Amino acid sequence: MLSELQIINFAIIDKLNMSFENGLTVFTGETGAGKSIIIDAIALLAGGRGSSDYVRHGAQKAEIEALFDTEDQAGIRESLNDLGIEQSDGQLILKREISSTGKSICRVNGKLVTLSVLQQFGRLLVDIHGQHEHQQLLEQGNHLSFVDRFGGNSLKKLKQEYRNAYKEVAKLAAQCNKYNQDEKQLAQRIDLLQYQIGEIDAAHLKADEEERLLEEKRKLVNFEKVFQMLKASYEALGGDNASLDLLRQATGYLDSIRDLDPELAHFSESVANCFYLLEEQTSAVRAYLEQMEYNPERLDEIELRLNEIHLLKKKYGNSVEEIMTYNDQIKKEYEELNSRDQNFDALNEALQTGLGNLRKIGVGLSSERKKTSVQLARAINAEFKDLCMEHAMIDIHVKMNSNLESFSGFESDGIDQVSFYITTNPGEPFKPLAKIASGGELSRIMLAIKTVFKKVIGPATIIFDEVDTGVSGRVAQAMAEKISKLSKNAQVFCITHLPQVAAMADQHVFIEKYLTKDRRTGTLVKKLNESDKIREIGRMISGPQMTELAREHARELIEMAEKAKQ
Repeated sequence: MLSELQIINFAIIDKLNMSFENGLTVFTGETGAGKSIIIDAIALLAGGRGSSDYVRHGAQKAEIEALFDTEDQAGIRESLNDLGIEQSDGQLILKREISSTGKSICRVNGKLVTLSVLQQFGRLLVDIHGQHEHQQLLEQGNHLSFVDRFGGNSLKKLKQEYRNAYKEVAKLAAQCNKYNQDEKQLAQRIDLLQYQIGEIDAAHLKADEEERLLEEKRKLVNFEKVFQMLKASYEALGGDNASLDLLRQATGYLDSIRDLDPELAHFSESVANCFYLLEEQTSAVRAYLEQMEYNPERLDEIELRLNEIHLLKKKYGNSVEEIMTYNDQIKKEYEELNSRDQNFDALNEALQTGLGNLRKIGVGLSSERKKTSVQLARAINAEFKDLCMEHAMIDIHVKMNSNLESFSGFESDGIDQVSFYITTNPGEPFKPLAKIASGGELSRIMLAIKTVFKKVIGPATIIFDEVDTGVSGRVAQAMAEKISKLSKNAQVFCITHLPQVAAMADQHVFIEKYLTKDRRTGTLVKKLNESDKIREIGRMISGPQMTELAREHARELIEMAEKAKQ
Protein backbone atom coordinates (compact mmCIF):
# COMPACT_ATOMS: atom_id res chain seq x y z
CA MET A 1 0.00 0.00 0.00
CA LEU A 2 1.03 3.63 -0.54
CA SER A 3 2.05 5.12 2.81
CA GLU A 4 3.70 8.45 1.99
CA LEU A 5 3.75 10.71 -1.05
CA GLN A 6 5.88 13.79 -1.67
CA ILE A 7 5.44 16.02 -4.73
CA ILE A 8 7.68 19.03 -5.49
CA ASN A 9 7.31 21.51 -8.37
CA PHE A 10 4.85 19.35 -10.27
CA ALA A 11 2.34 21.23 -12.48
CA ILE A 12 0.60 23.73 -10.13
CA ILE A 13 1.80 21.92 -7.00
CA ASP A 14 4.65 23.74 -5.26
CA LYS A 15 5.29 21.22 -2.48
CA LEU A 16 3.01 18.57 -1.11
CA ASN A 17 3.49 15.88 1.54
CA MET A 18 0.73 13.37 2.20
CA SER A 19 0.38 10.23 4.28
CA PHE A 20 -2.20 7.56 3.57
CA GLU A 21 -3.83 4.66 5.36
CA ASN A 22 -5.53 1.50 4.23
CA GLY A 23 -9.15 1.47 3.15
CA LEU A 24 -10.93 4.00 0.95
CA THR A 25 -9.43 7.47 0.50
CA VAL A 26 -11.66 9.93 -1.36
CA PHE A 27 -10.42 13.11 -3.09
CA THR A 28 -12.95 15.87 -3.67
CA GLY A 29 -12.84 19.49 -4.75
CA GLU A 30 -13.91 21.78 -7.55
CA THR A 31 -13.09 20.87 -11.13
CA GLY A 32 -9.55 22.01 -11.96
CA ALA A 33 -8.42 22.14 -8.33
CA GLY A 34 -5.66 19.61 -8.98
CA LYS A 35 -7.17 16.27 -7.97
CA SER A 36 -6.12 14.52 -11.16
CA ILE A 37 -2.66 16.07 -10.95
CA ILE A 38 -1.99 13.96 -7.85
CA ILE A 39 -3.06 10.86 -9.77
CA ASP A 40 -0.81 11.91 -12.67
CA ALA A 41 2.11 12.13 -10.24
CA ILE A 42 1.45 8.61 -8.95
CA ALA A 43 1.13 7.40 -12.55
CA LEU A 44 4.60 8.77 -13.31
CA LEU A 45 5.97 6.89 -10.31
CA ALA A 46 4.41 3.76 -11.79
CA GLY A 47 6.36 4.32 -15.03
CA GLY A 48 4.01 6.61 -16.95
CA ARG A 49 5.30 8.76 -19.78
CA GLY A 50 7.07 11.89 -18.51
CA SER A 51 7.25 15.33 -20.07
CA SER A 52 8.86 18.68 -19.29
CA ASP A 53 5.31 20.09 -19.31
CA TYR A 54 4.87 18.57 -15.85
CA VAL A 55 7.62 20.79 -14.37
CA ARG A 56 6.23 23.81 -12.53
CA HIS A 57 6.93 27.04 -14.38
CA GLY A 58 10.23 28.55 -13.28
CA ALA A 59 11.52 25.35 -11.61
CA GLN A 60 14.49 23.28 -12.78
CA LYS A 61 12.86 19.93 -12.13
CA ALA A 62 9.84 18.16 -10.69
CA GLU A 63 10.29 15.51 -8.00
CA ILE A 64 7.89 12.75 -7.00
CA GLU A 65 8.70 10.28 -4.24
CA ALA A 66 6.56 7.62 -2.57
CA LEU A 67 6.93 5.09 0.23
CA PHE A 68 5.11 1.77 -0.20
CA ASP A 69 4.52 -0.89 2.40
CA THR A 70 5.20 -4.16 0.53
CA GLU A 71 5.62 -6.60 3.40
CA ASP A 72 2.97 -9.00 2.07
CA GLN A 73 4.00 -8.84 -1.61
CA ALA A 74 6.36 -11.69 -2.54
CA GLY A 75 6.57 -10.48 -6.15
CA ILE A 76 8.19 -7.22 -5.01
CA ARG A 77 10.80 -9.07 -2.95
CA GLU A 78 11.65 -11.35 -5.87
CA SER A 79 12.04 -8.39 -8.25
CA LEU A 80 14.28 -6.54 -5.79
CA ASN A 81 16.46 -9.62 -5.31
CA ASP A 82 16.77 -10.11 -9.08
CA LEU A 83 17.97 -6.51 -9.44
CA GLY A 84 20.28 -6.62 -6.43
CA ILE A 85 18.35 -3.86 -4.62
CA GLU A 86 18.24 -3.95 -0.83
CA GLN A 87 14.97 -3.80 1.09
CA SER A 88 14.46 -3.26 4.79
CA ASP A 89 11.32 -3.55 6.93
CA GLY A 90 9.21 -4.47 3.91
CA GLN A 91 9.30 -0.89 2.60
CA LEU A 92 9.90 0.30 -0.95
CA ILE A 93 10.73 3.86 -2.05
CA LEU A 94 10.12 4.94 -5.63
CA LYS A 95 11.44 8.29 -6.82
CA ARG A 96 11.28 10.06 -10.15
CA GLU A 97 12.73 13.37 -11.25
CA ILE A 98 11.80 15.15 -14.47
CA SER A 99 13.96 18.09 -15.53
CA SER A 100 12.77 21.12 -17.46
CA THR A 101 14.65 19.71 -20.46
CA GLY A 102 12.54 16.54 -20.34
CA LYS A 103 15.23 14.23 -18.91
CA SER A 104 13.86 11.65 -16.49
CA ILE A 105 15.70 9.94 -13.61
CA CYS A 106 14.19 6.92 -11.82
CA ARG A 107 15.24 5.36 -8.51
CA VAL A 108 14.11 2.34 -6.51
CA ASN A 109 15.28 2.36 -2.87
CA GLY A 110 17.86 4.94 -3.86
CA LYS A 111 19.32 2.90 -6.74
CA LEU A 112 19.19 4.30 -10.27
CA VAL A 113 17.02 2.15 -12.55
CA THR A 114 15.63 2.35 -16.08
CA LEU A 115 12.06 3.39 -16.84
CA SER A 116 11.18 -0.20 -17.77
CA VAL A 117 12.27 -1.36 -14.30
CA LEU A 118 10.14 1.37 -12.71
CA GLN A 119 7.20 0.20 -14.83
CA GLN A 120 7.82 -3.35 -13.61
CA PHE A 121 7.34 -2.25 -10.00
CA GLY A 122 4.48 0.08 -10.93
CA ARG A 123 2.45 -2.80 -12.35
CA LEU A 124 2.84 -4.67 -9.06
CA LEU A 125 2.03 -1.69 -6.83
CA VAL A 126 -0.61 0.48 -8.49
CA ASP A 127 -3.61 -0.01 -10.77
CA ILE A 128 -4.93 3.32 -12.11
CA HIS A 129 -8.37 3.46 -13.64
CA GLY A 130 -8.67 6.76 -15.52
CA GLN A 131 -11.75 8.72 -16.46
CA HIS A 132 -11.91 7.16 -19.91
CA GLU A 133 -10.29 3.79 -19.26
CA HIS A 134 -13.60 1.99 -19.56
CA GLN A 135 -13.46 2.89 -23.27
CA GLN A 136 -10.93 0.07 -23.73
CA LEU A 137 -13.88 -2.28 -23.19
CA LEU A 138 -15.18 -1.08 -26.55
CA GLU A 139 -12.04 -2.28 -28.33
CA GLN A 140 -12.40 -5.98 -29.09
CA GLY A 141 -8.61 -6.27 -29.34
CA ASN A 142 -8.39 -5.68 -25.57
CA HIS A 143 -10.79 -8.45 -24.60
CA LEU A 144 -8.19 -11.19 -25.03
CA SER A 145 -5.90 -9.57 -22.45
CA PHE A 146 -8.74 -9.57 -19.85
CA VAL A 147 -9.20 -13.32 -20.21
CA ASP A 148 -5.45 -14.03 -20.15
CA ARG A 149 -4.93 -11.87 -17.09
CA PHE A 150 -7.75 -13.61 -15.24
CA GLY A 151 -6.28 -16.99 -16.15
CA GLY A 152 -3.23 -16.34 -13.98
CA ASN A 153 -0.09 -18.48 -14.09
CA SER A 154 -1.61 -21.48 -15.87
CA LEU A 155 -2.58 -19.38 -18.89
CA LYS A 156 0.64 -17.39 -18.65
CA LYS A 157 2.77 -20.54 -18.98
CA LEU A 158 0.73 -21.83 -21.92
CA LYS A 159 0.92 -18.45 -23.63
CA GLN A 160 4.71 -18.28 -23.19
CA GLU A 161 5.07 -21.80 -24.61
CA TYR A 162 2.95 -20.73 -27.57
CA ARG A 163 4.98 -17.57 -28.15
CA ASN A 164 8.26 -19.49 -28.12
CA ALA A 165 6.91 -21.90 -30.74
CA TYR A 166 5.46 -18.97 -32.72
CA LYS A 167 8.88 -17.28 -32.96
CA GLU A 168 10.48 -20.43 -34.35
CA VAL A 169 7.73 -20.95 -36.93
CA ALA A 170 7.81 -17.26 -37.89
CA LYS A 171 11.53 -17.59 -38.65
CA LEU A 172 10.92 -20.66 -40.84
CA ALA A 173 8.01 -18.95 -42.62
CA ALA A 174 10.18 -15.93 -43.41
CA GLN A 175 12.85 -18.17 -44.90
CA CYS A 176 10.28 -19.99 -47.00
CA ASN A 177 8.89 -16.68 -48.24
CA LYS A 178 12.40 -15.73 -49.29
CA TYR A 179 12.53 -18.81 -51.51
CA ASN A 180 9.12 -18.01 -52.93
CA GLN A 181 10.20 -14.73 -54.45
CA ASP A 182 9.52 -13.99 -58.09
CA GLU A 183 11.50 -16.37 -60.34
CA LYS A 184 12.61 -13.54 -62.60
CA GLN A 185 14.09 -11.65 -59.67
CA LEU A 186 15.85 -14.81 -58.50
CA ALA A 187 17.31 -15.44 -61.97
CA GLN A 188 18.56 -11.86 -62.14
CA ARG A 189 20.09 -12.20 -58.70
CA ILE A 190 21.85 -15.44 -59.65
CA ASP A 191 23.29 -13.84 -62.81
CA LEU A 192 24.52 -10.85 -60.85
CA LEU A 193 26.14 -13.01 -58.18
CA GLN A 194 27.77 -15.20 -60.84
CA TYR A 195 29.27 -12.14 -62.56
CA GLN A 196 30.52 -10.64 -59.29
CA ILE A 197 32.06 -13.92 -58.11
CA GLY A 198 33.78 -14.39 -61.49
CA GLU A 199 35.14 -10.84 -61.47
CA ILE A 200 36.53 -11.11 -57.93
CA ASP A 201 37.93 -14.64 -58.41
CA ALA A 202 39.64 -13.63 -61.67
CA ALA A 203 41.57 -10.96 -59.76
CA HIS A 204 43.21 -13.59 -57.50
CA LEU A 205 43.39 -11.16 -54.61
CA LYS A 206 45.72 -11.69 -51.68
CA ALA A 207 45.19 -10.16 -48.26
CA ASP A 208 48.37 -8.02 -48.09
CA GLU A 209 48.92 -7.57 -51.83
CA GLU A 210 47.95 -3.92 -52.07
CA GLU A 211 50.35 -2.88 -49.30
CA ARG A 212 53.23 -4.78 -50.91
CA LEU A 213 52.52 -3.24 -54.32
CA LEU A 214 52.42 0.26 -52.92
CA GLU A 215 55.77 -0.31 -51.19
CA GLU A 216 57.34 -1.63 -54.39
CA LYS A 217 55.93 1.28 -56.37
CA ARG A 218 57.40 3.75 -53.92
CA LYS A 219 60.85 2.19 -54.39
CA LEU A 220 60.65 2.27 -58.19
CA VAL A 221 59.41 5.86 -58.31
CA ASN A 222 62.31 6.94 -56.08
CA PHE A 223 64.93 4.61 -57.70
CA GLU A 224 67.22 7.33 -59.13
CA LYS A 225 67.38 9.32 -55.92
CA VAL A 226 68.08 6.22 -53.83
CA PHE A 227 70.77 5.01 -56.26
CA GLN A 228 72.59 8.35 -56.33
CA MET A 229 72.55 8.77 -52.56
CA LEU A 230 73.74 5.22 -51.93
CA LYS A 231 76.56 5.63 -54.50
CA ALA A 232 77.69 8.88 -52.89
CA SER A 233 77.59 7.23 -49.48
CA TYR A 234 79.71 4.32 -50.70
CA GLU A 235 82.30 6.64 -52.23
CA ALA A 236 82.48 8.66 -49.01
CA LEU A 237 83.06 5.47 -47.05
CA GLY A 238 85.25 3.35 -49.33
CA GLY A 239 86.79 5.64 -51.93
CA ASP A 240 90.36 7.04 -52.01
CA ASN A 241 91.22 8.95 -48.85
CA ALA A 242 87.68 8.11 -47.68
CA SER A 243 86.46 7.56 -44.15
CA LEU A 244 87.30 3.85 -44.10
CA ASP A 245 90.97 4.42 -45.09
CA LEU A 246 91.41 7.13 -42.48
CA LEU A 247 89.82 4.93 -39.83
CA ARG A 248 92.10 2.02 -40.87
CA GLN A 249 95.14 4.28 -40.38
CA ALA A 250 93.89 5.39 -36.95
CA THR A 251 93.39 1.75 -35.96
CA GLY A 252 97.02 0.94 -36.93
CA TYR A 253 98.42 3.91 -35.04
CA LEU A 254 96.58 3.05 -31.83
CA ASP A 255 97.47 -0.61 -32.10
CA SER A 256 101.20 0.21 -32.32
CA ILE A 257 101.19 2.02 -28.98
CA ARG A 258 98.59 0.08 -26.95
CA ASP A 259 101.32 -1.84 -25.10
CA LEU A 260 103.04 1.34 -23.95
CA ASP A 261 100.16 2.46 -21.76
CA PRO A 262 97.38 0.20 -20.37
CA GLU A 263 94.75 2.95 -20.81
CA LEU A 264 95.46 3.10 -24.56
CA ALA A 265 94.22 -0.48 -25.04
CA HIS A 266 90.61 0.66 -24.52
CA PHE A 267 90.93 3.33 -27.24
CA SER A 268 92.54 0.86 -29.62
CA GLU A 269 89.79 -1.74 -29.17
CA SER A 270 86.94 0.79 -29.54
CA VAL A 271 88.34 2.33 -32.75
CA ALA A 272 89.07 -1.15 -34.16
CA ASN A 273 85.46 -2.20 -33.49
CA CYS A 274 84.18 0.90 -35.28
CA PHE A 275 86.43 0.14 -38.23
CA TYR A 276 85.22 -3.44 -38.59
CA LEU A 277 81.56 -2.36 -38.28
CA LEU A 278 81.97 0.40 -40.86
CA GLU A 279 83.84 -1.97 -43.17
CA GLU A 280 80.96 -4.44 -42.95
CA GLN A 281 78.33 -1.77 -43.70
CA THR A 282 80.39 -0.44 -46.61
CA SER A 283 80.39 -3.94 -48.13
CA ALA A 284 76.61 -4.16 -47.60
CA VAL A 285 76.07 -0.82 -49.39
CA ARG A 286 78.22 -2.01 -52.30
CA ALA A 287 76.26 -5.27 -52.56
CA TYR A 288 72.91 -3.41 -52.48
CA LEU A 289 74.14 -1.07 -55.27
CA GLU A 290 75.22 -3.99 -57.41
CA GLN A 291 71.77 -5.66 -57.23
CA MET A 292 69.75 -2.48 -57.86
CA GLU A 293 68.09 -2.52 -61.27
CA TYR A 294 65.53 -0.09 -62.62
CA ASN A 295 62.60 -1.81 -64.38
CA PRO A 296 60.09 0.67 -65.89
CA GLU A 297 57.96 -2.23 -67.21
CA ARG A 298 57.48 -3.49 -63.63
CA LEU A 299 56.24 -0.02 -62.62
CA ASP A 300 53.61 -0.19 -65.38
CA GLU A 301 52.54 -3.65 -64.15
CA ILE A 302 52.16 -2.35 -60.61
CA GLU A 303 50.09 0.62 -61.80
CA LEU A 304 47.76 -1.67 -63.75
CA ARG A 305 47.35 -4.04 -60.80
CA LEU A 306 46.66 -1.23 -58.34
CA ASN A 307 44.08 0.23 -60.71
CA GLU A 308 42.38 -3.18 -60.94
CA ILE A 309 42.22 -3.40 -57.14
CA HIS A 310 40.93 0.19 -56.95
CA LEU A 311 38.04 -0.62 -59.33
CA LEU A 312 37.13 -3.68 -57.29
CA LYS A 313 37.19 -1.61 -54.09
CA LYS A 314 34.74 0.88 -55.61
CA LYS A 315 32.30 -1.97 -56.22
CA TYR A 316 32.73 -4.42 -53.38
CA GLY A 317 34.48 -2.95 -50.34
CA ASN A 318 36.84 -0.41 -48.87
CA SER A 319 39.76 -2.83 -48.67
CA VAL A 320 40.99 -6.09 -50.18
CA GLU A 321 39.94 -7.88 -46.97
CA GLU A 322 36.38 -6.52 -47.28
CA ILE A 323 36.23 -7.59 -50.95
CA MET A 324 37.32 -11.11 -50.03
CA THR A 325 34.76 -11.25 -47.20
CA TYR A 326 32.01 -10.04 -49.55
CA ASN A 327 33.06 -12.69 -52.06
CA ASP A 328 32.64 -15.42 -49.43
CA GLN A 329 29.17 -14.10 -48.57
CA ILE A 330 27.88 -13.98 -52.15
CA LYS A 331 29.32 -17.42 -52.86
CA LYS A 332 27.27 -18.76 -49.96
CA GLU A 333 24.14 -16.99 -51.23
CA TYR A 334 24.83 -18.22 -54.75
CA GLU A 335 25.07 -21.81 -53.54
CA GLU A 336 21.84 -21.43 -51.52
CA LEU A 337 19.95 -19.99 -54.50
CA ASN A 338 21.23 -22.67 -56.86
CA SER A 339 20.18 -25.37 -54.44
CA ARG A 340 17.00 -23.57 -53.42
CA ASP A 341 14.66 -26.37 -54.47
CA GLN A 342 16.41 -28.83 -52.20
CA ASN A 343 16.68 -26.28 -49.38
CA PHE A 344 13.07 -25.22 -49.84
CA ASP A 345 11.86 -28.79 -49.46
CA ALA A 346 13.80 -29.14 -46.20
CA LEU A 347 12.59 -25.76 -44.92
CA ASN A 348 9.00 -26.43 -45.90
CA GLU A 349 9.10 -29.78 -44.14
CA ALA A 350 10.45 -28.07 -41.00
CA LEU A 351 7.76 -25.38 -41.36
CA GLN A 352 4.96 -27.93 -41.59
CA THR A 353 6.31 -29.75 -38.54
CA GLY A 354 6.53 -26.44 -36.67
CA LEU A 355 3.00 -25.49 -37.72
CA GLY A 356 1.70 -28.81 -36.43
CA ASN A 357 3.36 -28.24 -33.07
CA LEU A 358 2.18 -24.63 -32.94
CA ARG A 359 -1.36 -25.69 -33.82
CA LYS A 360 -1.35 -28.26 -31.02
CA ILE A 361 -0.14 -25.71 -28.45
CA GLY A 362 -2.57 -23.09 -29.80
CA VAL A 363 -5.56 -25.43 -29.49
CA GLY A 364 -4.54 -26.24 -25.92
CA LEU A 365 -4.25 -22.52 -25.15
CA SER A 366 -7.64 -21.89 -26.75
CA SER A 367 -9.25 -24.66 -24.71
CA GLU A 368 -7.86 -23.19 -21.49
CA ARG A 369 -9.08 -19.73 -22.52
CA LYS A 370 -12.59 -21.04 -23.05
CA LYS A 371 -12.64 -22.51 -19.55
CA THR A 372 -11.24 -19.28 -18.13
CA SER A 373 -13.74 -17.13 -20.05
CA VAL A 374 -16.64 -19.07 -18.52
CA GLN A 375 -15.22 -18.51 -15.02
CA LEU A 376 -14.58 -14.81 -15.74
CA ALA A 377 -18.09 -14.26 -17.11
CA ARG A 378 -19.61 -15.99 -14.09
CA ALA A 379 -17.56 -13.85 -11.68
CA ILE A 380 -18.45 -10.58 -13.47
CA ASN A 381 -22.13 -11.47 -13.60
CA ALA A 382 -22.11 -12.09 -9.85
CA GLU A 383 -20.81 -8.55 -9.30
CA PHE A 384 -23.52 -6.97 -11.48
CA LYS A 385 -26.17 -7.60 -8.82
CA ASP A 386 -24.45 -5.18 -6.46
CA LEU A 387 -24.26 -2.51 -9.18
CA CYS A 388 -27.98 -2.21 -10.02
CA MET A 389 -27.56 -4.35 -13.12
CA GLU A 390 -29.62 -7.29 -11.89
CA HIS A 391 -30.70 -8.33 -15.38
CA ALA A 392 -27.36 -7.81 -17.09
CA MET A 393 -25.39 -10.83 -18.25
CA ILE A 394 -21.98 -11.02 -19.90
CA ASP A 395 -21.01 -13.82 -22.22
CA ILE A 396 -17.42 -14.11 -23.43
CA HIS A 397 -16.95 -15.67 -26.86
CA VAL A 398 -13.63 -17.37 -27.61
CA LYS A 399 -13.48 -18.25 -31.29
CA MET A 400 -10.54 -20.00 -32.95
CA ASN A 401 -9.29 -18.76 -36.32
CA SER A 402 -10.61 -20.96 -39.12
CA ASN A 403 -7.43 -21.05 -41.21
CA LEU A 404 -4.77 -22.95 -39.30
CA GLU A 405 -3.19 -24.68 -42.29
CA SER A 406 -0.91 -21.74 -43.08
CA PHE A 407 1.11 -19.44 -40.87
CA SER A 408 -1.16 -16.49 -41.70
CA GLY A 409 -3.85 -17.97 -39.44
CA PHE A 410 -1.68 -17.64 -36.34
CA GLU A 411 -1.08 -14.53 -34.23
CA SER A 412 1.65 -13.87 -31.69
CA ASP A 413 -0.88 -14.13 -28.82
CA GLY A 414 -2.65 -17.25 -30.05
CA ILE A 415 -5.29 -18.45 -32.48
CA ASP A 416 -8.31 -16.89 -30.74
CA GLN A 417 -10.60 -13.93 -31.23
CA VAL A 418 -12.17 -12.95 -27.90
CA SER A 419 -15.30 -10.81 -27.75
CA PHE A 420 -17.44 -9.59 -24.84
CA TYR A 421 -21.19 -9.89 -25.44
CA ILE A 422 -23.85 -8.50 -23.10
CA THR A 423 -27.55 -8.32 -22.58
CA THR A 424 -28.92 -5.75 -20.14
CA ASN A 425 -32.63 -6.53 -20.30
CA PRO A 426 -34.56 -9.79 -19.85
CA GLY A 427 -35.51 -11.49 -23.11
CA GLU A 428 -33.03 -9.50 -25.18
CA PRO A 429 -30.33 -11.38 -27.11
CA PHE A 430 -26.62 -11.04 -26.41
CA LYS A 431 -24.94 -8.38 -28.56
CA PRO A 432 -21.39 -7.03 -28.79
CA LEU A 433 -20.60 -4.90 -25.75
CA ALA A 434 -19.69 -1.82 -27.83
CA LYS A 435 -23.12 -1.72 -29.48
CA ILE A 436 -25.45 -1.60 -26.49
CA ALA A 437 -23.58 -0.52 -23.34
CA SER A 438 -24.02 3.10 -22.24
CA GLY A 439 -21.32 5.19 -20.56
CA GLY A 440 -22.68 4.52 -17.09
CA GLU A 441 -22.97 0.82 -17.79
CA LEU A 442 -19.39 0.67 -19.06
CA SER A 443 -18.20 2.30 -15.83
CA ARG A 444 -20.03 -0.29 -13.79
CA ILE A 445 -18.80 -3.17 -15.97
CA MET A 446 -15.22 -1.98 -15.55
CA LEU A 447 -15.73 -1.65 -11.78
CA ALA A 448 -17.09 -5.20 -11.70
CA ILE A 449 -14.02 -6.41 -13.62
CA LYS A 450 -11.69 -4.55 -11.24
CA THR A 451 -13.42 -6.18 -8.30
CA VAL A 452 -13.11 -9.63 -9.84
CA PHE A 453 -9.46 -9.17 -10.71
CA LYS A 454 -8.63 -7.96 -7.22
CA LYS A 455 -9.83 -11.29 -5.90
CA VAL A 456 -7.30 -13.24 -7.98
CA ILE A 457 -4.38 -10.92 -8.76
CA GLY A 458 -3.50 -7.26 -8.73
CA PRO A 459 -1.60 -4.56 -6.90
CA ALA A 460 -2.24 -3.38 -3.37
CA THR A 461 -3.36 0.13 -4.41
CA ILE A 462 -6.23 0.77 -6.82
CA ILE A 463 -6.96 4.30 -8.04
CA PHE A 464 -10.25 5.39 -9.58
CA ASP A 465 -10.20 8.75 -11.35
CA GLU A 466 -13.89 9.73 -11.64
CA VAL A 467 -14.99 6.16 -12.40
CA ASP A 468 -18.48 7.23 -11.34
CA THR A 469 -18.92 9.64 -14.25
CA GLY A 470 -22.32 9.28 -15.92
CA VAL A 471 -24.15 7.69 -12.99
CA SER A 472 -26.45 9.07 -10.29
CA GLY A 473 -29.15 8.14 -7.79
CA ARG A 474 -29.49 4.48 -6.86
CA VAL A 475 -26.70 3.47 -9.25
CA ALA A 476 -24.34 5.96 -7.63
CA GLN A 477 -25.10 4.48 -4.22
CA ALA A 478 -24.51 0.97 -5.55
CA MET A 479 -21.15 1.96 -7.04
CA ALA A 480 -20.18 3.69 -3.79
CA GLU A 481 -20.89 0.52 -1.83
CA LYS A 482 -18.98 -1.61 -4.37
CA ILE A 483 -15.92 0.68 -4.18
CA SER A 484 -16.10 0.61 -0.39
CA LYS A 485 -16.34 -3.18 -0.42
CA LEU A 486 -13.33 -3.35 -2.71
CA SER A 487 -11.34 -1.27 -0.23
CA LYS A 488 -11.73 -3.97 2.42
CA ASN A 489 -9.08 -6.02 0.65
CA ALA A 490 -7.08 -3.23 -0.98
CA GLN A 491 -6.08 0.37 -0.56
CA VAL A 492 -8.38 2.38 -2.82
CA PHE A 493 -8.08 6.02 -3.91
CA CYS A 494 -11.09 7.57 -5.58
CA ILE A 495 -11.54 10.99 -7.17
CA THR A 496 -15.26 11.69 -7.17
CA HIS A 497 -17.95 14.32 -7.53
CA LEU A 498 -20.64 12.06 -6.07
CA PRO A 499 -21.64 12.64 -2.42
CA GLN A 500 -22.63 8.96 -2.11
CA VAL A 501 -19.04 7.89 -2.81
CA ALA A 502 -17.55 10.61 -0.61
CA ALA A 503 -19.73 9.48 2.30
CA MET A 504 -18.14 6.01 2.13
CA ALA A 505 -14.63 7.39 2.65
CA ASP A 506 -12.40 6.10 5.44
CA GLN A 507 -10.22 9.16 4.79
CA HIS A 508 -11.56 12.25 3.01
CA VAL A 509 -9.09 14.62 1.31
CA PHE A 510 -10.21 18.03 0.08
CA ILE A 511 -8.23 19.78 -2.67
CA GLU A 512 -8.53 23.40 -3.76
CA LYS A 513 -6.51 26.02 -5.61
CA TYR A 514 -5.21 29.20 -3.99
CA LEU A 515 -3.03 32.19 -4.83
CA THR A 516 0.43 32.30 -3.29
CA LYS A 517 2.12 35.46 -2.00
CA ASP A 518 3.81 35.96 -5.36
CA ARG A 519 0.41 35.74 -7.08
CA ARG A 520 0.91 32.23 -8.44
CA THR A 521 -1.55 29.34 -8.39
CA GLY A 522 -0.94 26.65 -5.81
CA THR A 523 -2.76 23.55 -4.58
CA LEU A 524 -3.96 23.13 -1.01
CA VAL A 525 -4.58 19.60 0.29
CA LYS A 526 -6.45 19.07 3.53
CA LYS A 527 -7.55 15.93 5.35
CA LEU A 528 -11.09 16.50 6.61
CA ASN A 529 -12.33 15.74 10.09
CA GLU A 530 -15.91 14.68 10.72
CA SER A 531 -17.43 18.18 10.70
CA ASP A 532 -15.40 19.22 7.64
CA LYS A 533 -16.51 16.05 5.88
CA ILE A 534 -20.17 16.90 6.53
CA ARG A 535 -19.62 20.42 5.19
CA GLU A 536 -17.86 19.16 2.03
CA ILE A 537 -20.50 16.54 1.25
CA GLY A 538 -23.16 19.18 1.81
CA ARG A 539 -21.38 21.39 -0.73
CA MET A 540 -21.35 18.49 -3.17
CA ILE A 541 -25.11 18.11 -2.72
CA SER A 542 -26.23 21.74 -2.83
CA GLY A 543 -23.37 23.66 -4.42
CA PRO A 544 -21.62 26.70 -2.89
CA GLN A 545 -24.76 27.83 -1.00
CA MET A 546 -24.75 25.58 2.06
CA THR A 547 -28.19 25.04 3.56
CA GLU A 548 -29.18 23.33 6.77
CA LEU A 549 -31.14 20.80 4.72
CA ALA A 550 -28.01 19.96 2.72
CA ARG A 551 -26.05 19.61 5.98
CA GLU A 552 -28.65 17.20 7.35
CA HIS A 553 -28.68 15.29 4.09
CA ALA A 554 -24.88 14.99 4.25
CA ARG A 555 -25.01 13.76 7.83
CA GLU A 556 -27.65 11.22 6.85
CA LEU A 557 -25.54 10.01 3.90
CA ILE A 558 -22.56 9.44 6.20
CA GLU A 559 -24.72 7.53 8.71
CA MET A 560 -26.11 5.35 5.91
CA ALA A 561 -22.60 4.76 4.62
CA GLU A 562 -21.38 3.62 8.02
CA LYS A 563 -24.25 1.13 8.28
CA ALA A 564 -23.54 -0.15 4.77
CA LYS A 565 -19.84 -0.63 5.60
CA GLN A 566 -20.71 -2.54 8.76
